[in-house]
Amino acid sequence: MKLTTKQILLLAGLIAFAALMFVKLDSKEDEMLLRASSLGGLMVFFWFFDVLPMYVTAMLPLALGVPMGLLAPGDIAGAYAHKFIFLFLGGFMLALAMEKWNVHKQLAQTIIGLVGSSKSRILLGFMLSTGILSMWISNTATTIMMLPMVLAVIKNLDDQENSRFPRFLLLSIAYSASIGGMATLVGSPPNSIMAGALEQNYGIDISFADWMKYGMPLSFILLTLLYFYFLIQIRGEKSSDKLHIGIEKKPWTSDQIRIIVLFIVVAILWSTRGLVLSYFKEYGIGFSYGDQHIAILGAIIMFAMPSSKGTPILVWEDTPKLPWGILLLFGGGLAMAKMLEVNGVINEVVDMFENFKDLNIGLLLFVIVAIAIFGTEFMSNTALVSVFVPIIAAFAIKAGFSVTELCIPLALSASCAFMLPIGTPPNAIVFSGSDLKIRQMVQTGFVLNVMAILIVVVYAMLFID
Repeated sequence: MKLTTKQILLLAGLIAFAALMFVKLDSKEDEMLLRASSLGGLMVFFWFFDVLPMYVTAMLPLALGVPMGLLAPGDIAGAYAHKFIFLFLGGFMLALAMEKWNVHKQLAQTIIGLVGSSKSRILLGFMLSTGILSMWISNTATTIMMLPMVLAVIKNLDDQENSRFPRFLLLSIAYSASIGGMATLVGSPPNSIMAGALEQNYGIDISFADWMKYGMPLSFILLTLLYFYFLIQIRGEKSSDKLHIGIEKKPWTSDQIRIIVLFIVVAILWSTRGLVLSYFKEYGIGFSYGDQHIAILGAIIMFAMPSSKGTPILVWEDTPKLPWGILLLFGGGLAMAKMLEVNGVINEVVDMFENFKDLNIGLLLFVIVAIAIFGTEFMSNTALVSVFVPIIAAFAIKAGFSVTELCIPLALSASCAFMLPIGTPPNAIVFSGSDLKIRQMVQTGFVLNVMAILIVVVYAMLFID
């Protein structure tokens, strides 16, 4: 039987891992460090080469962490049941309700109806729709929702062969989904993975509102830059031509209005939690809650709120559509970070970074952001953040830098992979669902990657501390 490339990589990884388990060292501490490094290395190897589904790889600490003595049961529970997992779960359920009742189409139609139907305005409308939706719905789900609408618009073009507009319209939703996801904690998994790692290991609490303070302005800056860059690319074409956008205009239904009202209430509660809790504290009200509690309460209400059909807005039979794998990936990333930290691996790697401690903060940020942006072109952004955030955080403390000053730009940069289909799920969805050529994505994406590095570094130096 001829083995496939993935099977060969799987065997190579497992054999190397097993061999390292039999290595005897002078001290127990060194042996545990080697074991943790081996399991962490196996996970990175599997993630990088896509040997197993990334969600399956994320379960390795769950299967081996406690038996190998690398993690305590409490550490495992704290990782796979972290509060940000429930924040994501609630957000996913809200997004599922929006998709089920076509709220996303109504929002897109409304935004595009406001901006107009010339080529330049269609481009703006789709970028705004995708970016805004991706702030609250996973960027993967947003791209899946928007792609059929974009393809419908492209079919109505008279001269597709000689026009650059279809290419940049397709790329606009892939890139806008990633950029929009930078704005909120639930927009993209790297955001919450970074926040969860800092809260778990260093007691640094980054709330929903705290993240928006950093992510929202940068997301707006990058979206604006992307729009004008694409306008330059389609210059000379008849941008005033009216296009049919392929979305049938329908009135808002009562069910859609209920969902959007609840969604707005949840978003307001997320954004004002700090103010509400300070009010409770001032007046001695013994009640406290987190962003995850708001998300789960909103999800529960969806299962209780009746629709016009007599059934609830969401029923349990809808939940197989939820991206459950992301929750496992999130937990696996936190578990790996904890495993590497408690067994001394992080400290060893941080010692290797000693040469960077005297670098100017701008140059240091440039190195970190460049590694994140180009690194995530070749491996999952969630995996990259899971690996690098604990290292950069420990290095920041040892070198006297602010942890958030280095880690937030790292997490934000992980959403800026624009070159390759494998860089982000939105890239892969648009590439596989259209006739885009990889050369076209690489040419456009490389320029945007370089621009993103410069913008994130300057932004971080001015506004993140």
